[in-house]
Amino acid sequence: MTKTANVVNARINEINGVNSLMFSRLVLKAFAFIALIVPMQIAQAQPAPTPAPAPAAVDQENILHLDLSTGGRVSIMMFPNAAPAHVERIKTLARKGFYNGLTFHRVIEGFMAQTGDPTGTGTGSSDLPDLTAEFSAVPHLRGTVSMARANDPNSANSQFFICFQPRFTLDNKYTVFGRVISGMQFVDAITRGEPPAQPDRILQASIGADNVSAPDFANLPKPAQADQPKFDLNKPLN
Repeated sequence: MTKTANVVNARINEINGVNSLMFSRLVLKAFAFIALIVPMQIAQAQPAPTPAPAPAAVDQENILHLDLSTGGRVSIMMFPNAAPAHVERIKTLARKGFYNGLTFHRVIEGFMAQTGDPTGTGTGSSDLPDLTAEFSAVPHLRGTVSMARANDPNSANSQFFICFQPRFTLDNKYTVFGRVISGMQFVDAITRGEPPAQPDRILQASIGADNVSAPDFANLPKPAQADQPKFDLNKPLN
């Protein structure tokens, strides 16, 4: 009887072992199935990613191009929201051809290059009335374009300057109307001086919306060299 019981118990244990193994395998398969299905369901439940918005189109009506004698085109994005009257003035003068041929009469290393004076002396302006100041929180950074003026805050007219470096002491004292967005290397190349001996010029100013072609910079005439003083080496010294 005891022997029979032992055989029965051994058989029961064998069956239990097989059942345990089968159960373990079933549990593993169930977990594997869950691991496969759940991420798929989560992915299906999530909304499709929103595509990145297309870059805003540049308003060419507020792009000022300056073709410089330094060999390239400088493009300036103007800020009509910050200085509407000054932006309108620049567009008006550019379309009249006012800036074509004007020199950079005051160019200070590490500071700025100034232009817009038909006399080249720093005292001239257009025949339009002076503008009321439109000072704002827009800072004077590298490439900032701001209106020049006399001591009177409301004396800006046609002259403007382009900053080589940030100059925050000018903020809220001069009207910022734009910033260079391309071609800053041609600004950096402007000859320094107050005034420079051989000043660089604005060959042509235009508004982007007018689609004015840039000149052939590769074939620009070279500027005339200033006459050098002549010395008679045979003349006796006094």
